[in-house]
Formats: sequence, C-alpha cells, structure tokens
Amino acid sequence: MGDRLRLAVGVIGNASSLLLYAAPILTFSRVIRKRSTEGFSCIPYIVALSNCLIYTLYGSPVVSYSWENFPVVTINGLGIVLELSFVFIYLLFAPTKAKVKAGVIATVVIILCSTTAIISAYVFRDHRRRKLFVGTVGLVASVAMYAAPLVVVKQVIVTKSVEFMPFYLSFFSFLASVLWLAYGLLSHDLILASPNLVGLPLGVLQLGLYFKYRESGIKEEPSKSDFEQSFPERSKQTELTTTETINGSR
Repeated sequence: MGDRLRLAVGVIGNASSLLLYAAPILTFSRVIRKRSTEGFSCIPYIVALSNCLIYTLYGSPVVSYSWENFPVVTINGLGIVLELSFVFIYLLFAPTKAKVKAGVIATVVIILCSTTAIISAYVFRDHRRRKLFVGTVGLVASVAMYAAPLVVVKQVIVTKSVEFMPFYLSFFSFLASVLWLAYGLLSHDLILASPNLVGLPLGVLQLGLYFKYRESGIKEEPSKSDFEQSFPERSKQTELTTTETINGSR
C-alpha cells in the first residue's frame, strides 16, 4: 500500500511538474515566429536545466538504489529535453552579446553537472554518500530555481498588481512542491523532500498575494506570455518602460 501511494503521488507530481516545464512553449513559439528573443533572459531556463540534470542523476541507479526514484528520472529527463530545446532556440535567435552570455552560462552549468556525476560515481563508493552529495548539489540548484519568483513577489507588493505572477503558474508550482514533498517523505528521503520545504512556503506566499491583489487588475504589458512574466529578467529597454509605467515605484 505504501509503495502504491508513493508511486501515485509521484505520477501526479510528474503531471504538475510537466505543466511547469512545458509553459515556455508559448514563449518560444513566438520567438520562432518573430525570429527574435525580444530581449528576455535565458537564465531561468538554464537554471531549470541544471535542476533537471541533477535530479535525473539523483534518481538514476548510479545514485539511488536501483529504480526506487523512477518518477524523478522520468519527469526530470523530460525536463532536460524541453529546457535544452528552449536554450537552443534562444541561442539561435538571441543578439550576439546575449547569445555569448547564455552560451557561457549553459556551458558552465553542464560542466558542473558533469563533474558532479563523475565525483558521485568514482569518489563515493556507496549509495548513501552519493545521494547525500548529489542531493546537496540538487538543493542548491532548487533554491536557485525557487528564488527567482522572489523578485516578482516584491513587484506584486509594490505595484499591487498580479500581472507578473499568473495564477496557474503559482498554483502548479505550489502543487508540485506539495506532491514532491509528500513523495520524499513517503520514500523516507529527506534529501529529496528538503528542496520543497523552500518551494512550498514560496508557493503559499504567491497564492496569498494573488488572492489579495487579484481585484487590482492588469496594469501593464498584457501581451507578454505567462511564463516570461513569471521571471522579471528583461532587457534594459523593457525595464525602462516598466519603470515609467509604474511611475518610478521600483
């Protein structure tokens, strides 16, 4: 019964995570259509890629015992494919300066993840130590991914508008954190559960702010896609436009 419940939670967690990973498809379909990245940042996608790489390694038999964390491998493996696709499209259509910056950061991330895999396989001789090492690296990657919305939270409070924090992204981020926290606890794997101890409070905070300010309506740039709005890294031109729109409240 316990294993079936754990598997069911993992499958539902996969579904909610898939919605988050697939959200940028709307943004990049526009990039391909317009043949321009329109000045937005690639860093959120690279951070998400690092998270997927580390947790695919964590769930694999190299680190975990056999295929005990198979749901972790499946969703993060799919995440790798999606995030790599987004980064590749970005590199095709970004300006030269942004392309070089994104390429350097992506290369560093891939090297660090590869180094983590090599160290875990050849330095540590048992699964317990491998899980501890890779899980610690994964915790850092997850905190970086969950920390991105903090700037959006500040913007919501200042502008009293939820435009840059769409409901369904906040909801599925919260839901994924709840489900993966439950999966980690059911697996008696605190390393797997711990990143969601960061994501869960942030998800609650975002939902609370959404319901508090949802009546305020949309104040600016309604044409941006939801996923892009969820990460505030924009070009200098966009930042200046936003600053003027909210009357210097930043």
